[in-house]
Amino acid sequence: MSVIAFVPARGGSKSIPNKNIKLFCNKPLIFWVLHQLQESLVDEIVVATDCLQIKHIVKSFNFTKVKIYNREPENATDFSTTESVILEYIDSVNLSEHDIIMLVQLTSPFTRAFHFNEGLKLFEKYDSVLSCCISKRYSWDKQGIPLNYDVNNRPRRQDHEGTLIENGAFYISSVLSIKNSKIRISGNIGVYEMPEYTYTEIDEIYDWIAAESIMQHYVLKNNRNNFQEIKIFLSDVDGVLTDGGMYYTESGDEFKKFSAYDGMAFQLLQKIGIKVGIITSEDRDINRNRAKKLGLDYHFHGIKDKLSIVKKLSIQEGVSLKNIAYIGDDINCFELLNKVGLPACPNNAVKKIKLIPGILQLSKKGGDGVVRELADKILK
Repeated sequence: MSVIAFVPARGGSKSIPNKNIKLFCNKPLIFWVLHQLQESLVDEIVVATDCLQIKHIVKSFNFTKVKIYNREPENATDFSTTESVILEYIDSVNLSEHDIIMLVQLTSPFTRAFHFNEGLKLFEKYDSVLSCCISKRYSWDKQGIPLNYDVNNRPRRQDHEGTLIENGAFYISSVLSIKNSKIRISGNIGVYEMPEYTYTEIDEIYDWIAAESIMQHYVLKNNRNNFQEIKIFLSDVDGVLTDGGMYYTESGDEFKKFSAYDGMAFQLLQKIGIKVGIITSEDRDINRNRAKKLGLDYHFHGIKDKLSIVKKLSIQEGVSLKNIAYIGDDINCFELLNKVGLPACPNNAVKKIKLIPGILQLSKKGGDGVVRELADKILK
């Protein structure tokens, strides 16, 4: 069984001429999705296009997973459906009915590799999966009836549950399901939730302007330049430096498992002048002993308001919150992660943390060297 990312990219575009290869944040729009797919767990990336220029540009990226599929002219018109070119491709190549097709749209450049991977993981439980995000806009029908809230009891936006809206990032189904249904998703459908900022799809020129701003703020903020600006590196303990488990001997003694790779990460960061520390809501000697053994610059214990402590630390050290990296995994880290310059989380962090705009979701789990993974990105 193979996982094939199918990326339609026809040459014609009326609202934004040459949209798929127009420079978006200094790279062709098509680059962003292909780059993240290259880093994901998909086996093959198929770019279905009728445009010679698109083919040349895609080949110039030298992505090893990418293949070009020459779509038929009748399925590359303004009136062609996406399903028509998917079915054309399925009929023209020798795919197993058990192979997985992930339809990926270039107009959603915010999608990261871990989004694709988590969508595929969710697909194990369903016949199809699609990506959505929560919209907290208040919806009405044409008869003047509110669709997603009680007009007599209007909630505050922060209390509003919102409505799940397709963001167009990806749709996952099996070859067999697509052949039988003739549509992109069918059967028992699972919803993969992405951050609210991914709501914008690039269809019109004003979408393009808004999307570039969103891309810069929420996705590209964690680029190399931000890594170079880090002066202080802080980590949560349970669920980050440990696997979150509490272990007990028969006599009742408590112990935890720490990764030696994470310990080395703190030392490597100190060597390049970055101060390091931990901040935890627990008040336990076992955490103090670990901090002292590692020679950390700071260790804060029994802290309920982590953001307040870090604000005081930033003033004390004469740095901005933008110069601070923090990695956390649970809701008691939420406020702090929303304010620091480099927020990050383990792969198994809780959903609310993963949905923080711009957070860097790492590939490793807590206790499995995830702090070292983040440190290596800074060290590079």
